[in-house]
Amino acid sequence: MTVATLLAGVDEVGRGSIFGPVVAAAVCVAIADLPKLMALGVKDSKQLSAARRQQLVPLIKTGVIAWHISYADVLEIESLNIRRASLLAMQRCLLKLPQAPTLCLIDGRDTIPDLPFPQKAIIRGDQQSPAIAAASILAKVWRDDLMIRLAKTYPQYDLAANKGYGTKKHQLALQAYGLTPLHRPKFCQKLLGI
Repeated sequence: MTVATLLAGVDEVGRGSIFGPVVAAAVCVAIADLPKLMALGVKDSKQLSAARRQQLVPLIKTGVIAWHISYADVLEIESLNIRRASLLAMQRCLLKLPQAPTLCLIDGRDTIPDLPFPQKAIIRGDQQSPAIAAASILAKVWRDDLMIRLAKTYPQYDLAANKGYGTKKHQLALQAYGLTPLHRPKFCQKLLGI
């Protein structure tokens, strides 16, 4: 397979969360295999049930040439800002792919700084590109699984249900119990003034 046939898709999840890392996934797929992803039912992770996303993960991983998941942690989010931390997480997973793609498609309006191969930002790319949609599913399932595991350590914050987002129950828990080391202080302050 020649390098000229390779396309990467990258997406992040957790950008609007008040708890935990922002997680990105990248997939590298042969352009000729994009219809196979669509035939599997790969689409924007937000349009799929949690059970369907779980079912698709192994199919995506075996149906693409390569994939990688990375993240930017709370300290990086706090020091860089969420936009730059999201781009950093996406850059990390793209640079870990074993083969450089001909083109990288990025979900959103921003391109990734210092990326050594061509890229194109696509607003709502997870709804337009099967490669980005596949990445969105991998990132969402990985981060959701992390939140479910962390819910055992921090049960009062309802993480298994809210996945780190600022639901009413999560906000009430913050008011009652305060911040954990995995909460994003600037986000929480903006949300609750704490």
